Amino acid sequence: MPGPSPGLHRALLGLWAALGLGLFGLSVVAQEPFWADLQPRVALVERGGSLWLNCSTNCPRPERGGLETSLRRNGTQRGLRWLARQLVDIREPETQPVCFFRCARRTLQARGLIRTFQRPDRVELVPLPAWQPVGENFTLSCRVPGAGPRGSLTLTLLRGARELIRRSFSGEPPRARGAVLTATVLARREDHGANFSCRAELDLRPHGLGLFENSSAPRELRTFALPPEPPRLAAPRLLEVGSEGPVSCAMDGLFPASEAEVYLALGDQRLSPDVTLEGDALMATATATASAEQEGARQLVCNVTLGGESRETQENVTVYSFPEPLLTLSEPNAPEGKMVTVTCAAGARALVTLDGIPAAVPGQPAQLQLNATENDDRRGFFCDATLEVDGETLRKNESAELRVLYAPRLDDSDCPRSWTWPEGPEQTLRCEARGNPEPSVHCARPDGGAVLALGLLGPVTRALAGTYHCTATNVQGQAVKDVTLTVEYAPALDSVGCPERITWLEGTEASLSCVAHGVPPPNVNCVRSGEARVVEGTLRVVREHAGTYRCEATNARGSAAKNVAVTVEYGPSFEEVSCPSNWTWVEGSGQLFSCEVDGKPEPSVECVGSGGTSEGALLPLAPPDPGPRAPQIPRELAPGTYICNATNQHGSVVKMVTVSAESPPQMDESTCPSHQTWLEGADAAALACSARGRPSPQVLCSREGAPRPQRLRVSRQDAGIYRCLATNAHGTDARIVTVGVEYRPVVAELAASPPGGVRPGGNFTLTCRAEAWPPAQISWRAPPGALNIGLSSNNSTLSVAGAMGSHGGEYECAATNAHGRHTRRITVRVAGPWLWVAVSGAAGGAALLAAGAGLAFYVQSTACKKGEYNVQEAESSGEAVCLNGAGAGAGGGGGAEGATEAAGTAEAPAGGEVFAIQLTSA
Repeated sequence: MPGPSPGLHRALLGLWAALGLGLFGLSVVAQEPFWADLQPRVALVERGGSLWLNCSTNCPRPERGGLETSLRRNGTQRGLRWLARQLVDIREPETQPVCFFRCARRTLQARGLIRTFQRPDRVELVPLPAWQPVGENFTLSCRVPGAGPRGSLTLTLLRGARELIRRSFSGEPPRARGAVLTATVLARREDHGANFSCRAELDLRPHGLGLFENSSAPRELRTFALPPEPPRLAAPRLLEVGSEGPVSCAMDGLFPASEAEVYLALGDQRLSPDVTLEGDALMATATATASAEQEGARQLVCNVTLGGESRETQENVTVYSFPEPLLTLSEPNAPEGKMVTVTCAAGARALVTLDGIPAAVPGQPAQLQLNATENDDRRGFFCDATLEVDGETLRKNESAELRVLYAPRLDDSDCPRSWTWPEGPEQTLRCEARGNPEPSVHCARPDGGAVLALGLLGPVTRALAGTYHCTATNVQGQAVKDVTLTVEYAPALDSVGCPERITWLEGTEASLSCVAHGVPPPNVNCVRSGEARVVEGTLRVVREHAGTYRCEATNARGSAAKNVAVTVEYGPSFEEVSCPSNWTWVEGSGQLFSCEVDGKPEPSVECVGSGGTSEGALLPLAPPDPGPRAPQIPRELAPGTYICNATNQHGSVVKMVTVSAESPPQMDESTCPSHQTWLEGADAAALACSARGRPSPQVLCSREGAPRPQRLRVSRQDAGIYRCLATNAHGTDARIVTVGVEYRPVVAELAASPPGGVRPGGNFTLTCRAEAWPPAQISWRAPPGALNIGLSSNNSTLSVAGAMGSHGGEYECAATNAHGRHTRRITVRVAGPWLWVAVSGAAGGAALLAAGAGLAFYVQSTACKKGEYNVQEAESSGEAVCLNGAGAGAGGGGGAEGATEAAGTAEAPAGGEVFAIQLTSA
């Protein structure tokens, strides 16, 4: 009969250990006191909020348990020794939930405390009076309904940002909610327009919450001050029908004066006042207009209202009617010799006086008669009227003017026969005529030319000089007179009579003459700069006559001077110094052929190739004055013989020029590549660099830093930066060349981590490092059947997680580039399994119970091997916990290329996976 399996033996051993530990645990439990706990014990929740309560016990096998509360529940979670319940919509100010468990025929309890708080969402300030008299008290009252707990509440009454009163309600019962704060405040002027508000603060920071603040809407206070004295009213005592009179109403001590309302009325007529303010003083002004319906005694009223109170003043005004006197002329515009009657009349109660002669009785007109003459033209007549009103004498008057019509007169005093004026200053040209109607005077030249602007202030110009025919005309006739105007002015030298530039031709005859304008006629003299002799007569022109001459014209009104530049022109001519017969052009030098020719005006020069490669080609010339429009510098120039022709308007001249072309050294990518590659082990060679240029340049190359040693074969040490220098008579050109040396790949390192081998289920990494240029491509060959292999982004690292037996064997790393391939191998060993069983405990127990427990442990061990058993809660039991890979031995290792690798040490024989079983007890 076969014996029990090794698994059953291990299960029995585990059973004895569990029994021993269980008995030990029961003895410990029996001595412990049991309790119930409620968390949180004390909680502060916003009204209408929710809270999770956790009720737990240390009783190992409670019979039952629960949570007693009047609050609404939303969800419950349970465990063997705990209960969690969510309370929602908590609105009661204070409640005490009870946590209880039944354990060993005893009831365990824990009592909690839940309080609610409500933010100060509503902060209300009682409305203020519409107007508050200055110096009287008013009440501020603030209400915060529902906010609490009241003991954490603080209310503050504010004027703007300044605190008036602050009260804390600490010490109030926890269930108390809402608060009211009232204060009595004395109204002041500075309180007008001030905003009063209330701020509520609910400070729950001592309970682990925040500070909740809110403020009421601000309320504006309007204060006022109105003195008991009535306003001061000023107005005319008498007011004529149809006239306007100023009315003013003033009052001091008003606050705020801008809020005061003013009412002004004359009888039934309400006035529209203009109100001006100065501090606390008010001034209202208006214009009162009397009508015929208001004639007689009327009452003027001024009323000032502020803050619902008013002050009033009244005055008496007498409205009267006094028409203007009427002064009439039988002929206001009478021809000379006509009889004229003058009449003065007024109202029925007025007494009139005409030119000092009163009427016989009030209400009667006054008259006089006269024969109109020239001397009566513009004679004035005066009519005066007086009227008695309310004990006061009023006076009005009227005046009129008589116009006598007569023909124009032109006198020498008003219109002189000749004028002489200097040019420039403003003058008023006057030629006035007497006559009525006022004559119109027109002065014009007989030939229909210029017309004088008479009576207007204007500048005198020489164009006004001449004789004018002046005619004065009105409806009564006309008068005629001739007037002569002379305008004197200083000399002027213009470009027509005396040009600024004069050109003479060498070898001809010429004279220097300047004509000046001026009244009286000026005298003109010309002197060469730096000389004192006056130039006169005819000259035989030579080049030395060129220069600047100073010409001056003089008369009684002043003088004028002008510089005259004399230019002497002549034909072109070549000089060897300024236009050489032989010239060498250097490519890239930026130089052009300079051929300067003497001649005036400056000759134009053109050089054209004659024969050979230069046939018909133009030779670019350097401009005499360098500027932004200089000719483009050519890249190539045909050498040969050129014929240069210089021409101006006075002739031409020809010269032969021989041109040769050379160039400085030049290297580029085509003649000297900037990047060159050598192969390690090849025959040593010089850099492939040459240069263009005339004469032919010499090229020398040297390595930067340490010089390159002489070798027969190319080495890696030959790589680096080389400087190549090309030189000829016209300069140098340098070029930097980077030399790279490529070589075949070599696997320099192949290592394993960990180095001593790997256990089944463990992790290992293989690292391959290669030396090559260009860089090598890394590839791997793994043992057949090896799965779940990971590679890095550049293939340099091979990694395996959870090694199995199939991962053991030989791994090959290969490095490849354009110049070859190199490989290296390493052997990895995966060690066999071992089993460690940790058992502790005491002897005892029944054999039958031991057999049953052993069978249970055997099943659990088998499940643990398969990864199916997972113990979630083992705090009070003796259940087994599976630790995958715990206690497993390590094995495997790595070696150099082709080497046989040593097996790793193992603590258990190979052949399976590695497990451990750990027993725990409460």
